[in-house]
Amino acid sequence: MRHTFHLKTLAVAIATLSVASVASAAGLDRSGQDITAFLQDGTYAEAVYTYIDADVTGKDTSGNKIDDIAESYDFFRYGVKTDINDTFSVGILYDEPFGAAADYSGDNNFVDASGEGTNVEVRTESITAIVGAKFGENKNFQVYGGPVAQRVQADVKLRGTAYSAANGYTTHISPDQDYGYIAGVAYSKPEIALKAALTYRSEIEHNAQSSEIYPIVGTGAIPAPIESALGLSAQRNDSIEITTPKSVNFDFQTGINPTTLATAKVRWVPWSDFAIVPSLYNDVSKVSTRDDKGLALVSYDDDQWQVELGLAKRVAPALAVSGTVGWDSGAGNPVTSLGPIEGYYSAGLGAKYNVTENWAVSAGGKYLWFGDAKGQIPTKTIVSDFESNDGFVLGVKVSYQAQ
Repeated sequence: MRHTFHLKTLAVAIATLSVASVASAAGLDRSGQDITAFLQDGTYAEAVYTYIDADVTGKDTSGNKIDDIAESYDFFRYGVKTDINDTFSVGILYDEPFGAAADYSGDNNFVDASGEGTNVEVRTESITAIVGAKFGENKNFQVYGGPVAQRVQADVKLRGTAYSAANGYTTHISPDQDYGYIAGVAYSKPEIALKAALTYRSEIEHNAQSSEIYPIVGTGAIPAPIESALGLSAQRNDSIEITTPKSVNFDFQTGINPTTLATAKVRWVPWSDFAIVPSLYNDVSKVSTRDDKGLALVSYDDDQWQVELGLAKRVAPALAVSGTVGWDSGAGNPVTSLGPIEGYYSAGLGAKYNVTENWAVSAGGKYLWFGDAKGQIPTKTIVSDFESNDGFVLGVKVSYQAQ
């Protein structure tokens, strides 16, 4: 006998892409750090695959065409939770929250004379352990929290005349794992399928090892006394502190009628507090800034706000469809030339089919209209202009639930 979508379980009908982000839509945000798997009833498990393909083209300040710099990108998300009893629940979540993948090619100011282009790749992985406790007369309230283990690594190559003296600069940031925490509170009213959850994730401070190459050092372009005073050399191996940002997610759903569910998601990430500051790059930049602060290799001016609204509708006993519209503020404009997008608008469709009473398959897609952005280098000099770009996200989810 096939499982029927009861009102209180319609939330699972929302397809896999409700908070899927895209490379550098705002800072380095990728997965949206979704925790809704933990908020499901009973024993629940899911495996989600997401594929992102963006078309990001523009022109440099010389009028040269910049072909698509956004590399296609995919990642997985896993989650499992179970109720120990009617009070306590435990769960484990895995995702890849932050990342970037950009590659310049062609004949423009971001490609050097040898044909090598500017390139950036950032990847992160997180494992979150959660313990929740329900309370109240009808166990409507829940508090939850737990530790987060996060791994980060990055590679950046700056090439071409757009970067002036930094043309040829390269840094490799070795993988580093560190720890933070998650904490939240939720409220549910099953008779109308209402669920609301507010989740806070802490920032995580990484102390990684970096290997830098800065070809201009030692060529005579920087006066020798200054090179000596700043301890400059063409290569440097040193530690680097990278603090991935804290975030706040708000997830809400409520039944409209016995076959229809409305959802809302809001996410805030303070990207204005984030920076990548390799020591050699920073020290060389002090020659031009003439201060002790220097420049960051990557930084952002504004915080990110992301809002998404959705509807899910049961159209058959074992089939539900969903639709979403969304908005992402981006993290400022002008923005780093390594991710020249100022947020996006989005529209998505999805479907979920219950194969058996416990097993289901969901699939969906989302189209994104990116905001126009001007690319800048760390000196705040505008070096590129990107307009009329778009992208899409595809995903599939396999889930299991037992009440």
